[in-house]
Amino acid sequence: MFNVTKKSIQWGEETLTLETGKVARQADGTVIATLGETSVMANVTFAKAAKPGQDFFPLTVHYQEKYYAAGKVPGGFFKREARPSEKETLTARLIDRPCRPLFVPGFKNEVLVMCTVLSHDLVNEPDIVAMIAASAALTISGVPFMGPIGAARVGFSDGEYVLNPEVDDMQKLRENPEQRLDLVVAGTKDAVMMVESEAYELSEAEMLGAVKFGHEAMQPVIDLIIDLAEAAAKEPFDFVAPDYSELYAKVKAAGETEMRAAFALKDKQERSNAISAAVEAIKGKLSEEDLADANLGSAIKKLESSILRGDIINGGDRIDGRDKETVRPIVSEVGLLPRTHGSALFTRGETQALVVTTLGTGDDEQIIDALHGNSRSNFLLHYNFPPYSVGEVGRVGSPGRREIGHGKLAWRALQAVLPAATDFPYTIRLVSEITESNGSSSMASVCGGSLSMMDAGVPLKAPVAGVAMGLILEEDGRYAVLTDILGDEDHLGDMDFKVAGTSEGITSLQMDIKVAGITPEIMEQALAQAKAGRMHILGEMNKALAEGRTEFSAHAPRIETMTIPTDKIREVIGSGGKVIREIVEVSGAKVDINDDGVIKIASANADSIQKAYDMIYSIVAEPEEGKVYTGKVVKLVDFGAFVNFFGKRDGLVHVSQIANKRLNHPSDLLKEGQEVKVKLLGFDDRGKVRLGMKMVDQETGEEIAPEKKDEKAE
Repeated sequence: MFNVTKKSIQWGEETLTLETGKVARQADGTVIATLGETSVMANVTFAKAAKPGQDFFPLTVHYQEKYYAAGKVPGGFFKREARPSEKETLTARLIDRPCRPLFVPGFKNEVLVMCTVLSHDLVNEPDIVAMIAASAALTISGVPFMGPIGAARVGFSDGEYVLNPEVDDMQKLRENPEQRLDLVVAGTKDAVMMVESEAYELSEAEMLGAVKFGHEAMQPVIDLIIDLAEAAAKEPFDFVAPDYSELYAKVKAAGETEMRAAFALKDKQERSNAISAAVEAIKGKLSEEDLADANLGSAIKKLESSILRGDIINGGDRIDGRDKETVRPIVSEVGLLPRTHGSALFTRGETQALVVTTLGTGDDEQIIDALHGNSRSNFLLHYNFPPYSVGEVGRVGSPGRREIGHGKLAWRALQAVLPAATDFPYTIRLVSEITESNGSSSMASVCGGSLSMMDAGVPLKAPVAGVAMGLILEEDGRYAVLTDILGDEDHLGDMDFKVAGTSEGITSLQMDIKVAGITPEIMEQALAQAKAGRMHILGEMNKALAEGRTEFSAHAPRIETMTIPTDKIREVIGSGGKVIREIVEVSGAKVDINDDGVIKIASANADSIQKAYDMIYSIVAEPEEGKVYTGKVVKLVDFGAFVNFFGKRDGLVHVSQIANKRLNHPSDLLKEGQEVKVKLLGFDDRGKVRLGMKMVDQETGEEIAPEKKDEKAE
């Protein structure tokens, strides 16, 4: 009934197994990949014909984490998996990015890749397993895919690269000084196709070494997929890339002059309008048959590409007049918005980001429900890309994959320089509003985010800047690396290479390659050129704000922390939360207590924080013998007075300890409600508190020296 094919290798510390032929046999390609006890099923289906008139490649990748994989029940009201989480969206992008360029040019049939996590051992991260499973499923499906690709995760600890570090090693990297890198690399046998990373000020050489290490480590995986395909692959789909050379010649003859003139315009909107006009002019000179050709869009794009790329590769200026290494003009401003906690406007050429910082308390932390368990994040970065930023109209909805991916890239770049939560107990939320876009708005979010946090008084370890690099690589081997690419250069180029970091090193590297043939030498040049660009941008940012402010906005909360013994937590909370509610109501401050006994007290009013602090301290602290306290008389009895002197703690001042003279009754000197100064003399055999008044000056609160007591007695 089943025709099962199974292949295995030892990969690093675990066994990697690929299996096909038993499950989901109606899909064009299905592979279950297992590393350790983490299993991911990848299913590939593709349409056997393209939709008429379609001029783009409709590849869709989905990645799903099923809670049963880790023996968990989903949270929420419905108790089932719903919309994709941020992790699922980002992993789907990880799979899509290296695979998309490897489909045969001209193939425009719809392709669906679905990856489902079936089992998670909480040791091996399923995203790498999913990338391998997807690559294997595409390779055996018969779809015209020029793979396979392999993938690997690389860590960096104690100066050594680590292959596929465990899940726990990669969690909360900011709190783990032993681990300095979380890098995912994917590639073919001969070339790296994609890099995504979170780093802690690594040098360019260390980052390049990690990419090389990961590419070498994935080679056995690629061989394993080829071995599986030789035994189980379906017949290749009968597809021949369309030859539209005649159509291209007609398009070129009809509009090269107009298109070249359009690309000579330096302003983006003018250039965009001129390109549209050139396209219309081209169409006006073509026959009905040519206009109906499904390859017309490809032919026009090829003309645009040849003009833009040809000028640059032959040593000419770029379309905005810059040379290959010049960064566009930069203007940085901070403190624009009066009621926010921090704000910055970062403008680089025709790309602009308005980034706003909000400081919150522990209640504002994000709770992340994941397969490996719940966690909390005190740093959030949200990226918004409205249609007006590129001069277009369009529907506005919830964040798409692009917004989530760009936001996460900026998050990775900035979180490496954040202070420890113990030193800065705030939740930090950044929102990047892209108000203009023409190339690398994610890097503008990094630069603006760094300035915005400094404006809010967040003590960053160092400012962070980011720059996007591009590449034009010709078939004859000639190439040009471009600093600070424009949108058109990204669209028509061969590489999108984003590098962010401080003056000391890289904090994030993201690379997408559209062609197979990027050599280590090209990557090395791109990294060196990116460093020069980054240092220039940091210098421009310093003109607006060189270091973080020392004072918070008047509208930002102040947070003080205190640590209490864990056995006192119950006393501070009280029965049914009665005590902590009283503290909040009386002080006006916000109070958070965690299970470790760390208490965060937040308020914009310093007096409220101090009042809450004192109330908590009075509950958890123990009074010190020999210390003088201010208290209030709560009850008078024949043998003395009971004084409330330490929170809710009362003690007895015996009648003989009230004054240096004989009293008939404590009421001779005291009355209920009176404020008095008392000294803690000690505790009796039953633990009762003994207080004294006669040795304390009731006006100053200072203890009376023995000789002074003798003088007064005379």
